[in-house]
Amino acid sequence: MSHTLGTRQAQKQQTRQSLLDAGLRLLEHQSLSSVGLREVTREVGITPSAFYRHFRDLSELGVALVDESFGSLRVMVRTIRSERAAPDEVIDRTVDVIAEYVRLHRAHFRFLARERHGGVQPVRDAIDARFRQFADDLARDLAAQPESEGWDPQDVRMLADLYVDHTVSTAAALLDADGDAAAEQRITATARRQLRLISLGRRHWLRG
Repeated sequence: MSHTLGTRQAQKQQTRQSLLDAGLRLLEHQSLSSVGLREVTREVGITPSAFYRHFRDLSELGVALVDESFGSLRVMVRTIRSERAAPDEVIDRTVDVIAEYVRLHRAHFRFLARERHGGVQPVRDAIDARFRQFADDLARDLAAQPESEGWDPQDVRMLADLYVDHTVSTAAALLDADGDAAAEQRITATARRQLRLISLGRRHWLRG
């Protein structure tokens, strides 16, 4: 009996993943608001009614794609910041992680870039919440560092938002490079220099 239940659960999970994969393929060149439920189920080979065993609607599938898109990135970035390393080394490793993650998950990042300002409110909210989580994590880490002694909490949060916004713009530029190795190298080199400039400005902020 338990084996049968386990098999059914595995099949259900497989179908759910197939729906996510189909949604991502369809969203490669169109927005979520323009995709029909029948398109998604046709890709998977199930009936529209079977879709509702996995998601309430396409918005919920979109939110699940947001979670899948970020995946382990947040943990990876936090791990880099938790290691005792020089600021320039943290910058270099963070840029490398972002670049590699975009290369490996290009379709996911393209989905995020399109839907961040798209027409499906729950998906926009989910993307914004994920970026806020990144900024919250970073603000806590920055506040605990000696360089932030004497800083107003709002200024620490402003700095965290600046880092996150820069990371997002770097990821978008890497997407636009579309696999051009030379362009990607220029983008990551520029990102490192810009982040070093932000880091330098941070050390002199209270002197201004």
